[in-house]
Amino acid sequence: EHLMKEIEDGACLRFSGGLTNLIGQMIAESDLKDLGIHTEMLSDACVDLYDAGKITGRRKSLDQSKMAYTVAAGTKKLYEFLDHNPTCVSYPASYINDPRTIARNNMVVAMTSASEIDLYGQVCSESLGFEQKPATAGQMDYLLGAFMSKGGKGIVYLSSTYKDKDGIRRSRIVPSLAPASIVTVPCSIVQYVATEYGIVQLSGKSAWERADALIGIAHPDYRDELIAQAGKMKLWVRGNRRSS
Repeated sequence: EHLMKEIEDGACLRFSGGLTNLIGQMIAESDLKDLGIHTEMLSDACVDLYDAGKITGRRKSLDQSKMAYTVAAGTKKLYEFLDHNPTCVSYPASYINDPRTIARNNMVVAMTSASEIDLYGQVCSESLGFEQKPATAGQMDYLLGAFMSKGGKGIVYLSSTYKDKDGIRRSRIVPSLAPASIVTVPCSIVQYVATEYGIVQLSGKSAWERADALIGIAHPDYRDELIAQAGKMKLWVRGNRRSS
């Protein structure tokens, strides 16, 4: 629901992550119209959106009226939809994932998931400490492309908590990334971050404002500890709102 608030008529969409099918279903049931697709992976959700009349691509500047992609992965429904369908056009990743190509369309909304984010706004999507995760594909490309797109929005979403291998619940919003964690996306190009507790816009904010915003969408059980850690990290100094 928080992600849906950021999608407007005429937006050019990029889906990725565990919520792809759910977001697709919600868009299909919404009043949104004239959406476009530019994504490295075409999925069943894109077919559902097209069948619901949501995808026209009329407002795209690049590959107008086409669903542009590199890889298609889904069920038989997707492959039958693709077969001799002039609405769909496949390009190499060197084109589809080039941030300069992505940014040529206005109102790019790039939605992507992450493993952790720290109070500086650094995003880790490839590991949890020394535990490696699957490759991030075009995450950095699309967030940068959306950042450069006129009216574009790059959105990183993640659940506020997860359970580790010992069954212990932990926060995905952390004071600083764990040793060996990979910075997949630097804080300088992170625009929006969403959890089930809300969505915040980080672009243009100072370090303490980013920390403040991220703590506000962390799980309530971890917010006091995150505030305490932010103080130790000197993210809040005299005159900041939380320290007054």
